[in-house]
Amino acid sequence: MKFTTFLLDGRPRLGLIDGEQVIDLNAAQPQVPADLRAALEQGIDLAAAARAALDSAAPRHALAGLMLAPLLPEPGKTVCLGLNYFDHAKEGGREKPEYPWLFLRGKSSLIGHGAAGICPKVSERFDYEAELAVVIGSRVPRHVPQDAALAHVFGYSCFNDMSVRDYQKRTPQWSIGKNFDATGAFGPVLVTADALPAGAAGLRIQSRLNGQVMQDANTADMIWSVAETIALLSDCMTLEPGDVLVMGTPAGVGQARTPPVWMKPGDTVEVEIEGIGTLVNPIATEA
Repeated sequence: MKFTTFLLDGRPRLGLIDGEQVIDLNAAQPQVPADLRAALEQGIDLAAAARAALDSAAPRHALAGLMLAPLLPEPGKTVCLGLNYFDHAKEGGREKPEYPWLFLRGKSSLIGHGAAGICPKVSERFDYEAELAVVIGSRVPRHVPQDAALAHVFGYSCFNDMSVRDYQKRTPQWSIGKNFDATGAFGPVLVTADALPAGAAGLRIQSRLNGQVMQDANTADMIWSVAETIALLSDCMTLEPGDVLVMGTPAGVGQARTPPVWMKPGDTVEVEIEGIGTLVNPIATEA
């Protein structure tokens, strides 16, 4: 199944995708909250609700005509991995890290499919990063074993971890360069875990800048798999429904090119993951 979050009268609504149409899941099944995180926190059986909605006479909206929000406009925690592909670590002059490089993203950095990524006034070093996003569907107990970790994944989406590189490098902690407003694109859809290979492994992942392929890799190349990442994080924290993991980017980022390639106003950047979809965002200047 595929879900999305769209805006209706300026407010986010959880939608079920039916072909080229979207069903407002709360309108079709009133027991389902209009927010994906709330639905997951309440333990709603979204698969059953979706099946009932598909068989209902609930009104459909044309997907092409909707304005989409970030898939989870207010996720619980957004935990991001750096250097999680061998080739990306190498292009950055590093060997395989002994432990994942981790940072957090705040909700004000998030945008949806079709919304503009904002090139900040204070920097011209604005970079793209195609990444797999993992949405946690149920509470992950502390110290969960890898072989039980994937049972807690609700689904997968696309993410563009747009990065302000000079600010990222001003400190050993990357968070400042990863949390400028309107730099974390998230969507357009969530594909439930049962519709993809375990751990979303073996999927082609690409970024394209103005139609030119910049990154072209496979999620099988990740250093830490989804299951291993969940297990490692559970040694430190409780992962909860509506938390998001952003799984790192492969080689081909703009800062590693000769000469470097930076995004600029007027550009269009796409992130496509096989079996999930394509996330598209224009780049605009800060007002």
